[in-house]
Amino acid sequence: MNKIFPQGDDNGSAAAGTKALPGGEGAQICVTLMNRTGFLCHDGKSCLPASRVCDGVRTCAQGEDEDEAMCRDMPRSLPSFLVARCGDPSSWIYSDQKCDGVNNCGDCSDELSPVTACPPCGPGWWRCPSTVFKYCGCIPRVLCQDHTQHCSDWSDEYSCPGP
Repeated sequence: MNKIFPQGDDNGSAAAGTKALPGGEGAQICVTLMNRTGFLCHDGKSCLPASRVCDGVRTCAQGEDEDEAMCRDMPRSLPSFLVARCGDPSSWIYSDQKCDGVNNCGDCSDELSPVTACPPCGPGWWRCPSTVFKYCGCIPRVLCQDHTQHCSDWSDEYSCPGP
């Protein structure tokens, strides 16, 4: 679970880093410490990553993250802020899986435009046309200079400075 710190001027109704906005059926959106979309528990302090909702584990103290009405007909029953659509409209992922460097949709639409506008690769990543379908436009730097081609242009072996 993410550690959340109370904010000063919202009367304790939300956790630090949260944007306590209505999300439907009493669910509220928050931003996790990893700057990802989250689900605010009823305690107003615990912000769960979106992918921890309806995962079969009651993480919120009152169990609202596993509410039967919310989890019954996924993704339609989930608050819209928890869902991100893939290039194939019948496919979906949790919103915190978007732009995480991993090909969660299977077609890279959660990582690449035109469907998704992700920021450039983070500091632990190398931008390249990937040959590893687990990744899309960036690979983890730990794969650089490991004597295995992960980028179609071989930049992971010849240009990437490594981890």
